[in-house]
Amino acid sequence: DRRGRFLGRGLVDGGPLFLRLWTTRDEPMDEGLFRRRLDRARELRADVLPTETTAFRLLHGEGDRTPGVVLDVYGDGTARFGVLRLDGDGARRWRERWVRALAEALGDELDGILARGGRGEAPELVHGVAPPPQIAVKEHGMTLLADLRAGQKTGLFLDHREGRHRVRALGRGRRVLNLYAYTGGFGIAAGLGGAVRVTNVDVAPAAVALAEEGWVANGLDPARHRAVAADVPRFLAEDREPEDLIIADPPSFAPRESAVGKALESYAQLHAACLSRLHPGGLYLAASCSSHVDMEAFAGTLRAGARKARKTLQLLDRWGSPPDHPRLLAFPEGDYLKSLLVRVVD
Repeated sequence: DRRGRFLGRGLVDGGPLFLRLWTTRDEPMDEGLFRRRLDRARELRADVLPTETTAFRLLHGEGDRTPGVVLDVYGDGTARFGVLRLDGDGARRWRERWVRALAEALGDELDGILARGGRGEAPELVHGVAPPPQIAVKEHGMTLLADLRAGQKTGLFLDHREGRHRVRALGRGRRVLNLYAYTGGFGIAAGLGGAVRVTNVDVAPAAVALAEEGWVANGLDPARHRAVAADVPRFLAEDREPEDLIIADPPSFAPRESAVGKALESYAQLHAACLSRLHPGGLYLAASCSSHVDMEAFAGTLRAGARKARKTLQLLDRWGSPPDHPRLLAFPEGDYLKSLLVRVVD
């Protein structure tokens, strides 16, 4: 600082974050520091991962004190692959160092590592062998199909693991609508929980195809499943089937701070459209991955949506990311994921 005291070391970024702080100690910013952070992260996952789960986040950026570096692991029982995502110019400039350290530490555990670039960029094999076009992983014993090469995020939305587990417990005897379904994880969970009918809706035909394959891979009756490739707002406007449980997990409506106002209104409109299809006793699981919209603001959009739909709601629970997506106590901005479960009273 101006008094000559040491404050910390990190990576200068070219985005809205000027500096991603890695350490407040006077220690080298090198591969040794990265390896120590990786070792601590592995210890955490050994403690918190649920049984029968072979897909998880091993490094969660700031949450594991590796700002800008995310590593997800996917295993199918015969092979394991890592998918590396680097956020920010600083982290990307150090990619060779990260890959070298990961290969040295995890080379015996991972058959290959893919590096995923920005939107529209093809993934690059940086270690070992490439994963197959499709990989089947386990999550609480449920089979999910992932495309590590071309799928969204690193292949699956691993941060919704506990939400899917909750939906499985709630599914019995219900008609379930899963919006922005991607590869249908919430819908498959509901089906395994005993849902009488499940509809998965997503605008991407490739994702919808994986949802259908995933349903069959779990031994579920195809007659109980409908997979629809459609724009969600148009689907909600044209399809008026009543439901007992609706899940809505849209892509971020607020990718930047300037979009928050419009995003809050978009969330409220989505909630109203979903709630209008639920009778008393119906359940609605609303989720947001917009880091610029905090939990209370998101709950406010749910209240606004309930007013639009003229519904009275009971809040049953709220939660964020699972323990393999930790956040530092001093970094509340890391609470990007918000899930609220409500019940329609009347």
